[in-house]
Amino acid sequence: MTQLELLPPALSQGTAPVVSPEAPGATATPEGGSGDREIRGDLAEEARRKYLNYALSVITARAIPDVRDGLKPVARRILFTMWHELRLVYDGRHRKSAKVVGDVIGKYHPHGDSAVYDAMVRLAQDFVMRAPLVDGHGNFGSIDGDAPAAYRYTEARLSEISSQLLEELGKDTVEFRDTFDGTGREPVVLPARFPQLLVNGGTGIAVGMATAIPPHNLGEVIRASTALLDQPELTVKQLMKSVRGPDFPTGGELVGSRADLLAIYESGRGSFKLRGRWKQVESKQGPTLVITEIPYGVEKAALCEEIGQIILSKKLPALIGVQDLSTRETYVELQLDRKSTVDPELIMAYLFKHSRLQVSVKVDLTVLVPTDNPEVGAPARLDLRQILQQFLDFRIKTVRRRLEHDLRVLLRRIHILEGFEKIFDALDKAIKIIRASDGKADASTKLCKAFGIDEEQADAVLETKLYRLAKLEIQKIREELADKRAQAKAIRAILKSEAKLRNLVKQELEEVSTRFADSRRTKLGAEDITEEFSAESFIVEEDAVVLLTRDGWIKRQRTINLETTRMREGDEPLALVGGSTRECVVILTNMGSAYVCRINDVPPSTGHGTPVQKLFKFKDGERVVGAVGTDRRVMPEFAEEKPQLGEEYEEPYPHLLAITKQGQSLRFALWAHREPSTSRGRMFARLSEGDEVVAVFKVYVEDVVCALTREGRLLACSAGEVNLLSGAGKGVRFIKLDAGDEVVGAFTADVQVEIEKSTGGTQKLGGSDREPATRGGKGRPVFKRGQVKRLQLPPPAVPDLNPEGEDAEG
Repeated sequence: MTQLELLPPALSQGTAPVVSPEAPGATATPEGGSGDREIRGDLAEEARRKYLNYALSVITARAIPDVRDGLKPVARRILFTMWHELRLVYDGRHRKSAKVVGDVIGKYHPHGDSAVYDAMVRLAQDFVMRAPLVDGHGNFGSIDGDAPAAYRYTEARLSEISSQLLEELGKDTVEFRDTFDGTGREPVVLPARFPQLLVNGGTGIAVGMATAIPPHNLGEVIRASTALLDQPELTVKQLMKSVRGPDFPTGGELVGSRADLLAIYESGRGSFKLRGRWKQVESKQGPTLVITEIPYGVEKAALCEEIGQIILSKKLPALIGVQDLSTRETYVELQLDRKSTVDPELIMAYLFKHSRLQVSVKVDLTVLVPTDNPEVGAPARLDLRQILQQFLDFRIKTVRRRLEHDLRVLLRRIHILEGFEKIFDALDKAIKIIRASDGKADASTKLCKAFGIDEEQADAVLETKLYRLAKLEIQKIREELADKRAQAKAIRAILKSEAKLRNLVKQELEEVSTRFADSRRTKLGAEDITEEFSAESFIVEEDAVVLLTRDGWIKRQRTINLETTRMREGDEPLALVGGSTRECVVILTNMGSAYVCRINDVPPSTGHGTPVQKLFKFKDGERVVGAVGTDRRVMPEFAEEKPQLGEEYEEPYPHLLAITKQGQSLRFALWAHREPSTSRGRMFARLSEGDEVVAVFKVYVEDVVCALTREGRLLACSAGEVNLLSGAGKGVRFIKLDAGDEVVGAFTADVQVEIEKSTGGTQKLGGSDREPATRGGKGRPVFKRGQVKRLQLPPPAVPDLNPEGEDAEG
């Protein structure tokens, strides 16, 4: 058991700290009233003390359940009110929920009516509680997330199993304390006859700690409890032969191994995956998938809507439609219409991964454990064995107190019956004494003296009705006396023997199990089928072409004709990337970042497309300068596996080459950008202040690369002269620039380029201008007067995705 660090030593010993109205060393004016009062002291210390009081109040009196009865104070007070004040037993009639809420607030729980009613509703919901403690009549909400009707419209009474928590209250089995206003008494805990904490679980958020206990199967929990009674040395691992794992009221499948569960139950915290269950049925439309169980805590209507959104967004084309066909009999029945050619396991794996059909359930076995102060519990995180042991210790103590109470009642009755027995042996003498006495007091005194009985026995004789003096009635009294003496003897024997006491506790637990246990609902040990499929498995593979424009608009189509496709006025195509929808498109920007997504994730459109900033988070002033694809049909030598780099190893071509405005160049492999990136992308270049990338394109070893400056100077050199970088870097100088000059464009030597000059007119680059030179020079002038106003490159070529054809992507 781990004592939580938040607790001060006083509470861990069972004593709640008491805050004085005045801080140490404080002074107060003699006048009363808060407005006239002055408190001197350390503000930090005073704030700490007051916050600690608040934290302890939330922990011990609101949010954390008690390990003994498994209830929070509000739930305990609701059940006690229904039992003690209103007698709303399970075989009685229902009464208005408003009456219950009113009595709870007025006598025991001075909080809001909605808080009390919400707690009572939860106790009645069979999709929340594994063993509901309240029997609700009317609208108490639904698994669809429907809110319950107002408490003036609903009625409630206790459920049958709740009697196992309450029926021993009148036998001095638990401690009582004053209510909040001191006008009544309430139990500190309920004398639970089964481990309610594990059966129904519970959640709560306190200050600095929380609890999250999943529900369990009643029969399994009781089997583990009786096993621990017989063999106190059992470990958590051995107890899990009985408690196989959580058992949720909504069923489902628990994804995980026995070892994972063991680690959770041994440490008292952890998490596991829980998913819904499904089956395939034949219908007129063909094979149909039907979801029959959903994860605990998931609203059915919200899940249905979530699946509908997946269908509408066409993220799972194999799924056609979803219908909620649930009834009172089927409870959960979500029908999924699908294409018969698609593997149903693949469809369900996608839904498990991208919807709340599979959720992560957190476990934190933090509870209140008893302390030396019976009215205060201390929070601690327990393991499975400690929880069961705490309950059994409490149950043994409760049964002992119940037996001691029953023995006291028996001994008192035996004492009275022994007085009758003495009187009946000389009945005539007793009647004569009574008739000759001067009243009840005188008769009592004379009977005590004559027969050697005490005043209590004499009073019982004097209060006896005359008909009980008949012989038959006297015989019944003697038989009752013999029976009571036998009962008292049996109870004494149990109280004297620890083994007999534990055996009685075991028998009573087994009786509860026989009466209320049902079969397990949650399947255990299911495999996580989402791990069997990669992200590509959920994509319907087909060829597509992505168009990226100069102004940053992007769209996907099966085929694209640049002459007829729609673009915004003044915009023009920058790149065409083709490939399978399972492959990626790499978008390169002027700030040296690469943004990668699957072609399937590019929104299809027959219009202008979508701004690329909607897919990624661009920085201020960031714009696209190029794009390439990872499909091997357009990157034919692209490595499928990560290359093993050696001393003289260079990753295979094609590579990407970038030229910056300040004349720097860098060459890098596509491998680092083959998988989708986050919305913030990955860096491929580290730029100097004021610099930016003007062009990025793919190159092969035999390619000659050209860079053109604003002043009309052009340098061409082999792509191999630019160093290959293993990561983002600044690269090497490609062309030396004069003051005020800058690179305006870059391209491979085989590209036909037309230059629009500032002096007017255009000029095409000739072959002599592209003669290779040494990297780092100033290049040669391509014209004598004016500057480059605009560089006109040919439109990108439509990629050829025919495996037998040549690579045609630009």
